[in-house]
Amino acid sequence: MALLSDLINLILTDVTDKVIYEYVWIGGSGLVLRSKARALLLILQSFPNGIIPQAIFPDPFRRGNNILVMCDAYTPSGEPIPTNKRFDAAKNFSHPEVVAGVPWYGIEQEYTLLQKDVKWPLGWPVGGFPGPQGPYYCSIGADKPFGREVVDAHYKACLYAGIHINGINAEVMPGQWEFQVGPAVGISAGDQLWVERYILERITEIAGVVLSFDPKPIPGDWNGAGAHTNFSTKSMRKWML
Repeated sequence: MALLSDLINLILTDVTDKVIYEYVWIGGSGLVLRSKARALLLILQSFPNGIIPQAIFPDPFRRGNNILVMCDAYTPSGEPIPTNKRFDAAKNFSHPEVVAGVPWYGIEQEYTLLQKDVKWPLGWPVGGFPGPQGPYYCSIGADKPFGREVVDAHYKACLYAGIHINGINAEVMPGQWEFQVGPAVGISAGDQLWVERYILERITEIAGVVLSFDPKPIPGDWNGAGAHTNFSTKSMRKWML
């Protein structure tokens, strides 16, 4: 009898011309991601309910010819939903002066891994606290960088997907990590960042831990989490050479 892992890892290219498209979009709150899969021939299609494809990436979970599709969301009448910030961003980034400026973005996304049942940082004693901050940043060792398996899996999965992820490191608070995306040009930086977040949440789902982008997951004198953004244009970079 086939094991679940055998079925998950089935290679479909020998038996069907269909490709699984995993459509990913930002939900109505503007804070959470949602996704839905469709098996189609090699023709990318929109959903009739207003989910419009904008960027595609190789799928590191199904692999083969399967694809992740980053979308944005619209009302039944075709208007962008209120939390669809990509719509206006796309207009701005397509302006000829902006295109000529070749804007680069490098984004440093911090996040916290939480224990599933108690929503307390990974590696922390339940209801208690670890030693004070200081030894955890960019640390190694079994008693400091909690969750490295998740982080490394995310790094490799993003590289497989063709995302410009260029680094990872343990952060100041134990259980907290950072990945960096970029340099990426224009709106592609946002598309890549959201797909990186999606891939990370899928991996934490598999690992049985909870992903938090909360800017202040633990009150008190504990490091917060942000998404520091670095920016340059062609004319700015000229002076860096």
